[in-house]
Amino acid sequence: MSSEKRQEAPLASRENRTTGPTPRPGGAEPETTRLPVGRPAYDTRRERRGVVMDHQDGFVWLRPEGGGTEWTARPGDVRPLNVREAAEALMWARVARANARSRGEVL
Repeated sequence: MSSEKRQEAPLASRENRTTGPTPRPGGAEPETTRLPVGRPAYDTRRERRGVVMDHQDGFVWLRPEGGGTEWTARPGDVRPLNVREAAEALMWARVARANARSRGEVL
């Protein structure tokens, strides 16, 4: 028995093998990077900007930048703002603060 040669698997069966990462048990996908709470973000599905308020029950809770009713989004639909969008958001926040100050709402 020790003198018998080991036969290699046929080429056809080698070609049918899948390459890449193996699927996780239960079909769970790898967790996406979580944006920190308070970070401005963009909901690509609703095409709205908002601020990350919480991560709960597999959803990201977002609030409009100027305040208002929160909404939920799937983590895959939320991305951080790019540099230009973040600068624009900061500009609008400063304008809103200056307007509130001129109305006497903020000192």
